[in-house]
Amino acid sequence: MKIVNLFVATALAVLVLCLTAPFLAAEEDEFVEKVDNCGHINWSQWVIYANGIGTAPGKDSEKNQEEPIAPNTETVPFSNLFATIRKVRIDSSSIVEDLIRNSSMIENQLRGMVKEAEVVKREYLSNGTMEVTLAFKMKGGFAQLALPPGIKSVPQIKALRSNEITPLPTTPAYTGFVLDARGLNAVPSMSPTIVDESGKEVYGSAYISREFAVQQGTVAYERDLKSAQNNPRVSGNPLIIRALRTRGLCRCNFIISNTDASKVQSASENLLLLKKCKVIIVID
Repeated sequence: MKIVNLFVATALAVLVLCLTAPFLAAEEDEFVEKVDNCGHINWSQWVIYANGIGTAPGKDSEKNQEEPIAPNTETVPFSNLFATIRKVRIDSSSIVEDLIRNSSMIENQLRGMVKEAEVVKREYLSNGTMEVTLAFKMKGGFAQLALPPGIKSVPQIKALRSNEITPLPTTPAYTGFVLDARGLNAVPSMSPTIVDESGKEVYGSAYISREFAVQQGTVAYERDLKSAQNNPRVSGNPLIIRALRTRGLCRCNFIISNTDASKVQSASENLLLLKKCKVIIVID
């Protein structure tokens, strides 16, 4: 009997490992930033996670287990989520906390958004409490509220007519851009800027269309270069660019070579990719 039980336990353990391994592998390539003891930000998905322990509803029935968590920022999970959101880095000079400090209207809007956070996990503990994990999407309404006003809707970019340009040897069109910024101690932000060696902007508010930035984020962050190249956001034939160094004390803006800057902005098709935020930054 003991042998049978051991076999069953081993089989179950293997099954659990097989089921969870794909998720663990995916998470290894994603860039996740821990925020104090409140929560963490998945900058690959643009999702904020936070959890907390509170009093569990009655355990007498399945109905009770489906009861909604009180949607206010005073309960522990929601309070932790709001505290995490406040620490989100917007750009090199501001975080969400700054928006809240300057506008009670924005604070009230954010508190309303927090109430709509998705409960992605509930775990009933033996002491009668319940641990709840919340997920908050940074894309959509939050991005519209938090992204700098300098990111506006970019007019449609028109390609030159064939009779206006000199034919050049055909090269495969790029499908996006991957900035390799590993080893630079860089940090993520909602609105990073990329400039050339002279400080001229190559990617930033002047090139991004707000509608795309709100829908999918200005950039995605990854830890692994190969994973970034295969990301649907840029996959196909992305141009790989190496960051020379970060720019500024915050370390969320980047400097690239003049040669790479010319490659990025060499064609109207490339500018269209920038407009659509087809950019991934690899940091470690």
